Amino acid sequence: MSGQTNEGRPQAQSATQTSGARAQDAIYQGDRMVARVTEAEVDLDARELRLGEVYESDLLMIPEECEYQKYRILIQRIGYATKIDKVSPHKGRILRGVVADILGYREQ
Repeated sequence: MSGQTNEGRPQAQSATQTSGARAQDAIYQGDRMVARVTEAEVDLDARELRLGEVYESDLLMIPEECEYQKYRILIQRIGYATKIDKVSPHKGRILRGVVADILGYREQ
């Protein structure tokens, strides 16, 4: 039986092994996590996703389509961008006040 050990116990699977298991606070391009987010607000009426902060975003290709949770998005506006944050130097490139258009829903 797939997904179980010989003893009948479920096998542990990592997020990379499990199809569709993605971090809820992350932005993906393809199957690769390219950024983390805080303070996400979905406005379906305006078809926008507003993000307070996008961090660890060095791999994020901004003019390209992304995925956040169940949405396909395209970043349109960035209020502020920096590579240096004296409080948290491990965060990589930081984008604040980000607004992305919701293009639709990602295929699962």
